Amino acid sequence: MRPCITEPVNEEGVTRLMEYVIVSGMLLLLMVVMIFTVNAVFMEGPANNLRYHAFIDIGNGVSTRIVDLYVIAPGNGTIETKFDIPDDVAGADYFVDVGMTGPSRASQEIQVQGGGIQSKIAIAGIGATKGVTGNTTGAGWNMIQYDYRGF
Repeated sequence: MRPCITEPVNEEGVTRLMEYVIVSGMLLLLMVVMIFTVNAVFMEGPANNLRYHAFIDIGNGVSTRIVDLYVIAPGNGTIETKFDIPDDVAGADYFVDVGMTGPSRASQEIQVQGGGIQSKIAIAGIGATKGVTGNTTGAGWNMIQYDYRGF
């Protein structure tokens, strides 16, 4: 019989490989989490903030046009005007709705919404004396019509 001589096993290469695989996997996982976080924090948040403030500006512009038209509206006739608002805000379409609100339907407001963001603007100056209804989008020309008989 021959004597059995065993040499110590060198596991240093396997240990370094496992260390590399574990560290690389953790960094890859961290990178995936960061991609979703960066999108939400640095891209969607500011875009939604921009949409909200742009919707307020659009609503104020529409309110001003309505009030200006009703100030010069004839006592027994019709008048109409065309106006343009932005086609999209932060790359997304939006919808403008004008109408009566509240439990007594005495107040009027303009609601601009799109992309999960919404703003409401009161129609100042005409109150409940003249009813305003309608809706539009940003695409193309928009029209405000006044008829003393109503619609």
